[in-house]
Amino acid sequence: MGALFSFIYGVAAYALFLATILYAIAFVGNLGVPKSIDVGASAPLLEAFIVNTLLLGLFAIQHSVMARPAFKRWWTRFVPQPIERSTYVAAASAALLLLYWQWRPMTGLVWSIENPIAVATVQAVFWAGWTLLFLSSFLINHFELFGLHQVFARLLGRSLPQATFKTPGLYRFVRHPIYLGLLLGFWAAPTMTAGHLLFAFATTGYILIGIFFEERDLIDQFGERYRRYRDEVGMLLPRPAKKRETLTAMHPPRSTP
Repeated sequence: MGALFSFIYGVAAYALFLATILYAIAFVGNLGVPKSIDVGASAPLLEAFIVNTLLLGLFAIQHSVMARPAFKRWWTRFVPQPIERSTYVAAASAALLLLYWQWRPMTGLVWSIENPIAVATVQAVFWAGWTLLFLSSFLINHFELFGLHQVFARLLGRSLPQATFKTPGLYRFVRHPIYLGLLLGFWAAPTMTAGHLLFAFATTGYILIGIFFEERDLIDQFGERYRRYRDEVGMLLPRPAKKRETLTAMHPPRSTP
């Protein structure tokens, strides 16, 4: 019964995540939803700035603190290991849903692109970013990343394999293509309002801070192998081929038994 409950819980958490991330695309892109980054009940500018900043900060704290290994070690004394990731996903989704609900649009115009070709180009970058996010998650293990793999393994009575370091597809050229996809989706806006700019700046800052802590954890986990990878592969943009070759010559691959 515990395994079945874990599986149902994991599926529900994944469904909540899927609905939340799809709404995020419409929220950021103002794509015909009743409440979006520029659509909704207005509020005085100072109130909107304070509320929106608090909402973004709440999501950043939840998303970052719960991802740290020290927190996980403490947390899994109370939350069963198979549903730890699903609970994290559900909490992150809840924080985003709160942001969507309570967001105050700040519609002061920062820029507006009028040229039809330029608008189409920016919109293409927007969709390319979200496509990159989903594609990158499947290049590693989408269902493990969002908790389904763990609860399914428990349902079948299987143990999870030890984590291994791998760089499939896009990860050979960029260390964090998922974050790159998010940044493209957040910044590619033909019309940029003050609220959208606040959202883009805050999430960019959070992503850069998150990368710092995430890579520190990966170095603790994979050691010198990840350090070489970090030296040879760009964080968010591919490094020029000549630069990669120079770094590879400085840090040649080591044979493993």
